[in-house]
Amino acid sequence: MNFVFFIPDELRAESVGCYGNDLVRSPHIDRLAAGGTRFDQCHVQHTVCTPSRCSFTTGWYPHVRGHRTLWHMLRPDEPNLLRAFKEAGYDVYWGGKNDLLAPESFPLSVSDYRLGDRSTRAVPGGGHGVPPYPMDDSRYYTFLFDPLPGGIESVGDFRQVDGAVELLRSRPDRPFVIYLPLSFPHCPYHAPEPYHSRIDPDALPALRPPDLPGKPDFHRLIRETRRLDRLDDAFFRRLQAVYLGMIGVTDALLGVLLDALDASGHAADTAVFFFADHGDWAGDYGLVEKWPSGLDDVLTRVPLIARVPGSGFARGHSVSEPVELFDVMATALDLADIPVGHTHFARSLTPQLLGAPGDPQRAAFSEGGYDPHEPHAFEGRAASGALFRDASHIYYPKGRLQQDHPESVCRCVAMRTTTHKLVRRPLGVSELYDLAADPRELHNVYGQPAYAAVQSGLERRLTDWLIHTSDVVPAGEDPRSVP
Repeated sequence: MNFVFFIPDELRAESVGCYGNDLVRSPHIDRLAAGGTRFDQCHVQHTVCTPSRCSFTTGWYPHVRGHRTLWHMLRPDEPNLLRAFKEAGYDVYWGGKNDLLAPESFPLSVSDYRLGDRSTRAVPGGGHGVPPYPMDDSRYYTFLFDPLPGGIESVGDFRQVDGAVELLRSRPDRPFVIYLPLSFPHCPYHAPEPYHSRIDPDALPALRPPDLPGKPDFHRLIRETRRLDRLDDAFFRRLQAVYLGMIGVTDALLGVLLDALDASGHAADTAVFFFADHGDWAGDYGLVEKWPSGLDDVLTRVPLIARVPGSGFARGHSVSEPVELFDVMATALDLADIPVGHTHFARSLTPQLLGAPGDPQRAAFSEGGYDPHEPHAFEGRAASGALFRDASHIYYPKGRLQQDHPESVCRCVAMRTTTHKLVRRPLGVSELYDLAADPRELHNVYGQPAYAAVQSGLERRLTDWLIHTSDVVPAGEDPRSVP
């Protein structure tokens, strides 16, 4: 069996058609779900790109080996999904952004990391662009940009997908893995037409409102430093409409790839996994992008769809029980009959791919943030460069905020069951939500007497989880004698 991992960046589940969004046109994502299994409650282990990717390729929570920043990636002494495939004899093709492997890890894990160079149809694009407003405009730091020039062929993600198409047309004669870590719908919020203007902002349902009581301090601080508190609901509706239009680009590119699998005959021997590394506020709560200690459902809940060839695998199956994104690692290696050679905490979802329900007693765990004892982890350090340039850089407020208010990005953990969600922030505001009564997480009931028993039970379970997952013992043994 061959494997394709199609990974949009910053795609939240609730904004996809087959996850209940009636405005978004995602026929190809829906088509994939109709041919496989859709997991309704898949939650990431971190809401920032690099730590999330380190988790979903290892089956480790961020606290296990400290992968909780943008610039601490997997090193040669650490395992990962792609390396397991390569060591088992697969050719591993990579097309897209990194945020996963340290440079010295690439030869161990990847056969060809320039998949996009195979593209024959991509045309030069406009890159990320710049804010279309003067710096003194309240919209400058919002990430809402003008439409991208050109068509879909000028989007950087098209180049990577088209490279995968050319690989399939070449009819590879060895087992392959195609790993596509793409960029859309990551902000800036913009897309080529007609996608940019496809969604009518007035047709959107009500957004989650800003300035809710009981929210952590970074909700307010982000709004103030990015000047989001000066903008009205109509602006955030327009911003979310563009974000939804970007999802249309991602869907169209998935369609290109699925058509190529069909045309090459590889649809019959290739498993396709579709998921994202985390979500995006996209205007909800009056916020944009994400935050390292943000654990709202719009950030942690992502689509996870798997279509596996073979007569025994389910078609159009939906799993409502919680799963964790790093289950992808255990599931893919299980399907390939490759032993996992390291201790991990992921579960194989193969039973669900065969039509079984999930585990209703399972909880999904997410983490975030860093604490004052680890200043090298914070964004905005002058030494880290990219996120701390002059004030004209669109990420400047993010780095500046972490330096000025380090408590706003403190360490935190979240546990989500089928009925409740608990977020513990020892140096900040903790949260508890009754998901049956409040599925949009608007009313923080942490500390309320009516929820004392629920809160106590969840906190005990969270402590047990931390004890069980606090580290992994190395597989080998060392001699106790003096060398």
